Amino acid sequence: MCGIAGVFNIGGESVALRTIKAMTQRIAHRGPDGDGFFVEDNIALGHKRLAILDVSDKGAQPMQSRDGKWVVVFNGCIYNYLELKAELRALGHSFVSSTDTEVITEGLSEFGTDYFERFNGMFAIAAWHRPSKTLYLSRDRYGIKPLYYYQKGNLLLFSSEIKAFMEHPEFKVELNPSALNEYFTFQNIFTYQTLFGGVTMLPPANTVKVNISSPLRHHSWWDYDFSAPDEKMTVGEAKEETERLFKQAVIRQMLSDVPVGSYLSGGMDSGSITAIASKHVRRLATFTAGFELSEVDGVEAGYDERIDAELMANHFKTEHYEQVINAGDLSWSLPRVVWHLEDLRVGMSYPNYYISRLASKFVKVCLQGTGGDELYGGYPWRYYRVFQSLDQNSFFNNYYGFWQRLVPDEQKKEAFSSGIYSHMDLGEPRTVFERVFTFNKKLKYDTPEQHIQNSLYFEIKTFLPGLLLVGDKLSMANGLEERFPFLDNDLVNFAQKIPVRYKLGNLEQMKKIDENTVGNKKHAYQQFDDGKNVLRKAMADFLPEKIINRKKQGFSAPDESWYRGGNAAYIKELLLNKKTISSEFINPAYIQKIVDEHVNKRINHRLLIWSFMNFEWWCRIFLNNEKIGD
Repeated sequence: MCGIAGVFNIGGESVALRTIKAMTQRIAHRGPDGDGFFVEDNIALGHKRLAILDVSDKGAQPMQSRDGKWVVVFNGCIYNYLELKAELRALGHSFVSSTDTEVITEGLSEFGTDYFERFNGMFAIAAWHRPSKTLYLSRDRYGIKPLYYYQKGNLLLFSSEIKAFMEHPEFKVELNPSALNEYFTFQNIFTYQTLFGGVTMLPPANTVKVNISSPLRHHSWWDYDFSAPDEKMTVGEAKEETERLFKQAVIRQMLSDVPVGSYLSGGMDSGSITAIASKHVRRLATFTAGFELSEVDGVEAGYDERIDAELMANHFKTEHYEQVINAGDLSWSLPRVVWHLEDLRVGMSYPNYYISRLASKFVKVCLQGTGGDELYGGYPWRYYRVFQSLDQNSFFNNYYGFWQRLVPDEQKKEAFSSGIYSHMDLGEPRTVFERVFTFNKKLKYDTPEQHIQNSLYFEIKTFLPGLLLVGDKLSMANGLEERFPFLDNDLVNFAQKIPVRYKLGNLEQMKKIDENTVGNKKHAYQQFDDGKNVLRKAMADFLPEKIINRKKQGFSAPDESWYRGGNAAYIKELLLNKKTISSEFINPAYIQKIVDEHVNKRINHRLLIWSFMNFEWWCRIFLNNEKIGD
């Protein structure tokens, strides 16, 4: 786990060492254990190291292949590198380190860039082929490790984080109105643009080739496929194979020469990981964040998961650590969260910052439960909204309405200032939304099962990458590597083949409700919490019964209540002030209306208020160069 950066002057101009050093230093938090540089004529590669495998100097990067043809900087972990290494040894390759990076360099020397497709792991790689003066950038299947690029004429910059580009004299921060429109529609960005004009995120499972005769040629080499479930599979087979592959995945991802721990909420996903990991690590360290709830009411009164986490910590005999977050923790952390996120995505993420900061005091690697919901159907109340759609257009209408999480299209003229509104294409978010589906020609829209398969595909292509981005940026802010056992190639390949009826326990009941009691449909899909049915069965022998049967709950602070109480004054000071910078783009009257509706309990606007605050700090930090302090 590390940070990488680079400069490629495609036209042939040389790169100054001081430039790549400055860019790499900007992301020093990603790799506190060392740095390294490679500069040769018009290419420069930089690396900040968080030493996980072979912590000796032999693991330092940039790393060259033994034949001198390839130079690599790499961020991530290749979990099947030992198997790949054995194959390369049989072909005559020798190794001086026990790192996965050296397997990449030697594999490229033997097989070329198709070798990336054989990796089971998380990675962002920049590989320079010296004989042809060609740069290759590649990213893992799921988009766990970020990689951005910026091209201006013959200049190409790339890095794990956008802030590295700010150290290059040719880069200027400009707001991208198209990305702003997308973000304030979905609280996410479904394309690969960013709020920074000209900056693009390399898509997952993509390799880009760049040289003087081939500028930015993309090769997409993998995609999810839920469209062909194995209908002959029995529920028993689904359960047994899920259990086997999940155990294998957890053990694979514990590969490390430094201490490994696990997050432990009160839920099944992190609990399942802890159940397996605790059998292989004596006194496994586990970490939970809870919330101070004395002024919280309603459904948020149950948001503190510490009791259930403590139950599991005791059950698995882990060395357990907890942090309590209160309303006052938002104002201190928010500018730091935005500085590290840069690329604003998904919901309230400052608890992630605090829990990763806690874990980093004890371990360098922490296992995470992200991915289980997206693979095994953990959001049934979303799928049931659309599973009885009549056709593709009906499906799109139903689902697009749900995923307009922040500002509906019809309110955008009111929400945005005239200057920024005039640069927005109002139809673009709907086009972007539909393109996620139409990109995949295998999707069909004829049956309830197909609609749910399509929903799974959509969410794992859009919502999951947002979660992964937040996980990477906020853990690496604290020099911590997160790993995701549910995102193991073998487990993902199998989970896609499991029929929907094994994932959702009440699918047949929902069909009958839709047919006979239409008036109860909305109530029914809001009440059902029957997702991940086969995963529950697979984990039943490992987890306490209370955890197996526990209702789904996300990791979120009680911000609906806190925004009306302990943080109300901070919100008004930040967003409704003459010094509010984002008012150049967002109408102050619209923000006032949203805040008033929330404070007066007319509408719960916690998601939108969070995004307003994030964007205000984004403007202060990146447009106005405001310093956030220590």
